[in-house]
Amino acid sequence: MTTITANLQAIHTRIASAARQSCRNPDDITLLAVSKTWPAESVRAAAAAGQRRFGENYVQEGVGKATELSGLGLEWHFIGPLQSNKTRAVAETFAWVHSVDRLKIAERLAEQRPEALPPLQVCVQVNVSNEASKHGVPLDAAGALMMQIARLPRLRLRGLMAIPAPNPDYEAQRRALRPVRELFERLRADGLAIDTLSMGMSHDLEAAIAEGATLVRVGTAIFGERSKAGA
Repeated sequence: MTTITANLQAIHTRIASAARQSCRNPDDITLLAVSKTWPAESVRAAAAAGQRRFGENYVQEGVGKATELSGLGLEWHFIGPLQSNKTRAVAETFAWVHSVDRLKIAERLAEQRPEALPPLQVCVQVNVSNEASKHGVPLDAAGALMMQIARLPRLRLRGLMAIPAPNPDYEAQRRALRPVRELFERLRADGLAIDTLSMGMSHDLEAAIAEGATLVRVGTAIFGERSKAGA
């Protein structure tokens, strides 16, 4: 058994345990393996262990890996900050974009999504910690943006994504994520057809699952520690 295979099994065990503690079905929680800065060979090893969904933060790197591994039938998610001059490559390559935080970006993705491909699945990123260094739309502006995105062609609005400030305390992790879940529930109650809460990483996936995450983005716990240059 490879290290990546063992790590994937350990993550699935953590997800299942956290789901049971929250009276949730583990099958309702999707694992996204964050492969940024890791070579195609690492993705290939994870795919051989059964992992199908991979997240990338950098456009050129992600497009390169998706192209190299195109024969494996993997699902590629873009989860990093997206500049307007990079939207075409993302629209043409990825199945999901988790980091939409401006209408201009959504409009460009819609315009540039090839007709031959299924609609691009998108989440709106919220800045839940109000950090100046973090991307994302403020929580109180997310609903209006999502309503606008929902009307665009070639896109399917799926939900919300959040990256809270790191905190080792479980209860603090939950408090940081709770406003995202509450917003998600309010938007659904208002009739917005969304189903995805993309939140939780290697260090806080248990708290995220307790707060309703439907997709967790895990890199370090699968592939190992990144170098500082690629952290």
